[in-house]
Amino acid sequence: MASEKIQTLTVSNFEQVVSSATPVLVDFWAEWCGPCRMIAPLIEDLADTFDGRAVMAKLNVDEHPDVASKFNVRSIPTLLLFKQGQLVESVVGVQPREALKQLIEKHA
Repeated sequence: MASEKIQTLTVSNFEQVVSSATPVLVDFWAEWCGPCRMIAPLIEDLADTFDGRAVMAKLNVDEHPDVASKFNVRSIPTLLLFKQGQLVESVVGVQPREALKQLIEKHA
C-alpha cells in the first residue's frame, strides 16, 4: 500500500479501527482484482482530502475472508463506511470520486 494515510486492516485490528467516532471507509480488495487496482489511487486521494475528518482503510479479502464474509462481501471492490462501529453505507464496484466524497461528507 503506497499511502501511509491508508490503514491496513486485519482480523485483529478491524473492530478497533471501525469503532472510531470519525467515519471509516473500508475498501475490501484483493491483489488479483483489476477494478480494485483502478480504485486504489482514488482511495489515496480521498485519504488526503479527508485527512483528520475520515479514515481510509483497506482489507485484503484473500488474507481475511472471515471479515469479508461477516459483512456479506461477495464481489470486490466493496466499500463499506462505518461510523462508531456501525455500518452506515455500502457500495459495490468502482465509483466516481465525487460520489464517494459525498458519501463520506454525509457522515463526517
